[in-house]
Amino acid sequence: MKALTWHGKGDVRCDSVPDPTIVDGRDAIIKVTSCAICGSDLHLYDGVMPSMKHGDVLGHETMGEVVEVGSQNKALKVGDRVVVPFTISCGECFFCKRGFFSGCERSNPNSDMAAKLWGSSPAGLFGYSHLLGGYAGGQAEYLRVPFADVGPIKVPDHLTDDQVLFLSDIFPTGYMAADFCDIRGGETIAIWGCGPVGQMAIRSAFILGAERVIAIDTVPERLALAAAAGAETLDFNKVDIFEAIMEKTHGRGADATIDAVGTEPETTASVDSVIDRVKVALFMGTDRPHVLRQAIHCTRNFGVVSIVGVYGGLLDKVPMGSAINRGLTFRMAQTPVQKYLPLLLERIEKGEIDPSFVITHRAGLEAGPDLYKTFRDKQDGCIKVVLRP
Repeated sequence: MKALTWHGKGDVRCDSVPDPTIVDGRDAIIKVTSCAICGSDLHLYDGVMPSMKHGDVLGHETMGEVVEVGSQNKALKVGDRVVVPFTISCGECFFCKRGFFSGCERSNPNSDMAAKLWGSSPAGLFGYSHLLGGYAGGQAEYLRVPFADVGPIKVPDHLTDDQVLFLSDIFPTGYMAADFCDIRGGETIAIWGCGPVGQMAIRSAFILGAERVIAIDTVPERLALAAAAGAETLDFNKVDIFEAIMEKTHGRGADATIDAVGTEPETTASVDSVIDRVKVALFMGTDRPHVLRQAIHCTRNFGVVSIVGVYGGLLDKVPMGSAINRGLTFRMAQTPVQKYLPLLLERIEKGEIDPSFVITHRAGLEAGPDLYKTFRDKQDGCIKVVLRP
């Protein structure tokens, strides 16, 4: 089959690789009808995540048709149309039973490797390094889905692929980011990053009852899309973000802030942003937490900082003194997608949101390598890429 594979920093190829097969009785094989390039895939493209190997199949936003099921899988049958969560979860362990599916204790076969870096291992993920299981991803013609009697959600035929594909990751992630903000009605939420996850967070914040959303980015197309949803927009290259948010909130700060950027923010003129970039370039640091620092300072006393941007290692000079002395709450996670799927599918069916609004580019797998670069470089108005094998 054809698949997008990783061969080093900036080197993604459309290769021929072996077809997946059933390995465990709970497995399923799906024929991929739609998949997407995620912003977190760019961390792999840029060589930020460790433990990638040449030929690894990429991708964790995937849906398709079931073509084979394992002997123990009673939840799916051939012909079912499903969306596959990016988190691989057994459904039976301590964390899965409590709804913390992204903390699954059984799905990462390389948990010892992850524990050395993070203390304990999270769940395995599709197409996202051997640190997180070494699973082949879904930017391919076919995908093997472990624990397929727990993860995939069946979707009705009257909804298009474009409407439901993002249930795999960016819609639940953006929704969780807003959900973490403890929105009860009337809040002001500030969101750094107007990429796909940020766009979902903006709309989710309004759905949950936020009165105002302040969206921060520098890409005109992203800011325009945020404004179309009703957000007030700030270009971080044109204004002092802290001063602007304080002015908008009468000196109090946002009720909650969302970091939807993570480890690779754009470098700004601020001293800490430049130092972050230099440290990473000189292998003196692993992440660039400029956005997180700014979000902390822009959150009102006893507010919430919601973190869904991907960080991988140790963060330098995070202002914990500010957070502690002002009573901030931090909430963060890899998204336990399975927890949110039924609710979010229902919101789509009710017409409360159509996640397809974020798609700007559609193509076949063969165009994938070029579109990785287009997406990474923010060229051609690219906000979200959907591939159809």
